[in-house]
Amino acid sequence: MTTVEQSTDSRVAVLVDCDNTSPDILEHALRVVAQFGRVVLRRGYGNHSTLATKWQEALVRLAFTPCLQYQYAAGKNTSDIALGLDALEALFDGRVDTFCLVTSDSDFAYLCRKLRERGATVHIVGEVKTPDALRNASDQFFEWMPPEPQHSVEAGPSSKALPSARPKLRPKSVISAVKLLTADTPEGRVNVAMLGSYLRRTDPAFSPQTHGHSGLLSMLKTYDLLSVRQEAGGHWTVTLSSRPEVPDGSTAL
Repeated sequence: MTTVEQSTDSRVAVLVDCDNTSPDILEHALRVVAQFGRVVLRRGYGNHSTLATKWQEALVRLAFTPCLQYQYAAGKNTSDIALGLDALEALFDGRVDTFCLVTSDSDFAYLCRKLRERGATVHIVGEVKTPDALRNASDQFFEWMPPEPQHSVEAGPSSKALPSARPKLRPKSVISAVKLLTADTPEGRVNVAMLGSYLRRTDPAFSPQTHGHSGLLSMLKTYDLLSVRQEAGGHWTVTLSSRPEVPDGSTAL
């Protein structure tokens, strides 16, 4: 049984320490926690200068509730306390049983331990700088690496003209999802229907038809890195194959 099967009914809270991390981490965190259940609480905590500048676009676009915390005295971080109190309140109210804290601040290690003592599952999504004290206080730690800068290549005179018809695309998010969901399975295999549910949780607008395919199964069969097979019970599964990996990005067929 995979992680998704075990945690389909879990209610997940994603609580972000905006003062301590980058907005670029947010989409990665949502992709990670989608395998554990339904995200019912999305909140970002920070002071005015943090939320009103670099975090505003990301919080609005990804439907997070901004939780503004004023600093009553210099050097005092009220955001951490607000995040901790809201987490405990959500646990005691029975609204949430799984937490994802997006932070690299070791001050949250004690909160993680208290939540786990009360029966909650705690995941941390943080950067490389995250200290061991916080990593080890969680049930599972997911390290986020900033993406490599993309260098655009200008089209030269020899560049081929693109066809007028829209090409079929292979989103790299599908490969990432299969890698994530099969990582802890003994056979390295995930049910196609389960994969589809995960992809819709990470992106409610996801549809193979949007990328020019008739369905998820037909889309999966176009990936060189994936192997799709029908099991004895009639259901389809997908696993990573040993063939060369497709390039990152949405690749036209």
